[in-house]
Amino acid sequence: MEVVTIFLESKKLVNRGFLIGPYCPIYGYGCLLIIILLHKYLEDPLVLFVMAILICSFLEYFTSYFMEKLFNARWWDYSNKRFNINGRICLETMIPFGILGTIIMYMVNPFFVGILEKIPFWILEIVAIILFIVYVSDSVISIIVINNFKNEIKLAEKDRTEEITKRVRKTLTKKGYLHKRLINAFPHFKTYKEVLKDIETRIKNLKK
Repeated sequence: MEVVTIFLESKKLVNRGFLIGPYCPIYGYGCLLIIILLHKYLEDPLVLFVMAILICSFLEYFTSYFMEKLFNARWWDYSNKRFNINGRICLETMIPFGILGTIIMYMVNPFFVGILEKIPFWILEIVAIILFIVYVSDSVISIIVINNFKNEIKLAEKDRTEEITKRVRKTLTKKGYLHKRLINAFPHFKTYKEVLKDIETRIKNLKK
């Protein structure tokens, strides 16, 4: 979904997300939470819509918060969007979460469950084990790559350069495909230090 959105905006195919493979875990976990927690609201579409917004917004907000604390960087920023909360979530993304959550519960999940019920259980087990191994392996490699980001940010901040984010981007792009892919996946990536500078600038502009 994000690949399509970015393609429509930039006319480029970009592998979105932290992981190398063609999947975005935050959406997967969001779908699982919606399916597990909201099945009891199937008879009330409006409540289901609102609950889907709350679940996905909560997930996106705290994913952004913990990733920022872990790696001293903000991977996406909605500060320039209207009705945002600390730049981590905004109304522009919250409403689509509700719509998608409703579509998942009434259309997508029943469709795929119907298909899966026709497949022998032993085949599902084998596929699940293979996918799990791929997912864990991908996660380990991706964490190593992201840790390189963190180390590079620390080195850049020691030099007190005014353009820390640009330096980090330039250095990591030279390190190979996996680092360059992550930079392309998060074009609005900013170091935590630069995020604070942006906040200070906005506060000064408001005072004027």
